[in-house]
Amino acid sequence: MQQPLPAVLASGAWLKNTACLLEHRQVRWSALHGDLQDPTACRQLEASLRALARDARAPVAALAHDLHPDFFSTRIAIALAHEWGVPAIAVQHHHAHIAAVIAEHDLDEPVIGLALDGLGFGTDGTAWGGELLRVDVNGWDRLGSLWPLALPGGDVAAREPWRMAASALHALGAGDRIADRFSPTVGPALAGGVQRMLAAGLNCPPTSSTGRWFDAAAGALGLSVRQAHEAEAAMALEAAAARWLAGHAIKATATWPDAGDLRLLDPRPLLERLLAWPAPQRNADEAAAWFHLSLAQGLAGWASAAARQAGCGTVCLGGGCFFNAILRTHVTQGLQAHGLRVLSASHSGCGDAALALGQAWVAAHSLRARTFPTPRKAMPCA
Repeated sequence: MQQPLPAVLASGAWLKNTACLLEHRQVRWSALHGDLQDPTACRQLEASLRALARDARAPVAALAHDLHPDFFSTRIAIALAHEWGVPAIAVQHHHAHIAAVIAEHDLDEPVIGLALDGLGFGTDGTAWGGELLRVDVNGWDRLGSLWPLALPGGDVAAREPWRMAASALHALGAGDRIADRFSPTVGPALAGGVQRMLAAGLNCPPTSSTGRWFDAAAGALGLSVRQAHEAEAAMALEAAAARWLAGHAIKATATWPDAGDLRLLDPRPLLERLLAWPAPQRNADEAAAWFHLSLAQGLAGWASAAARQAGCGTVCLGGGCFFNAILRTHVTQGLQAHGLRVLSASHSGCGDAALALGQAWVAAHSLRARTFPTPRKAMPCA
């Protein structure tokens, strides 16, 4: 029989924010507040946290929040914890994504987690987003990540996929080709400036984000230059792949090295092929389909190797990249072909709207064990 857990409030993520109360293994959700750059959403979050606490059957034992120190959801959780005299517990973003799946399915076994999204603050202070984790009720390990790409210009790179394609060229040792490649698209001054920025490593923080690899692929194929909305480039890439797959089969995917060393999964060869996709016969739809299936093959092999090494039979999928049906389907099929059970969050969704549940689950188990939810071993971003 599973032991009872203390009641925990969780303040959720920065984007698509929701809060929740986890009490006696039952979850109560707030309304969806939206993104916390909106002051109205911030006020609604505070009101929801207070309302959930008032309606709890037992006193709230802790408030859980994201690891990022500057989020309003972090600051309000810490303020309310101080007001109520209870601990505030920080939970790393991708750990929470996998924990949300564990909580929804009420698992008590160790799992391998693939957490793939656009951005989450890592324990090393860098931006994560392509993470291979091992998670259980006692803690978590970061086993590996996707090869980190530089973000030329910082946050602006997440809004301009051509910059991520330029970053991929730089990562392939071909940074001197950036200006020639992208000048016709964005102008010689901007293309040359990004080339020099990457060469000097100036304002180019690294990220392991899967979302930024999708942006790089979309930028390489000319499907998106600048994004007006979140995930616009990734959706354009998925739509292109779906068009091709509706009438064709992709027979050949990438050759991935043996995943004995889990620390880095390297998608650079995929971008190398996209950047050299034949022209004028170039077909962006076919290339997008090839990218999806090749990346899914690599991710499934990576997580399968981790499950084999850790003796786990279950892989949990979390993070907004799994809204991509092609990626989700082919990763799942690849894992199942290795005899693994594959789970995702069906009720609350795979994105940031589900994050509060994972935060609450981690904090509740940490309180019960009287530990803090830090990774048991560090795997620095290369």
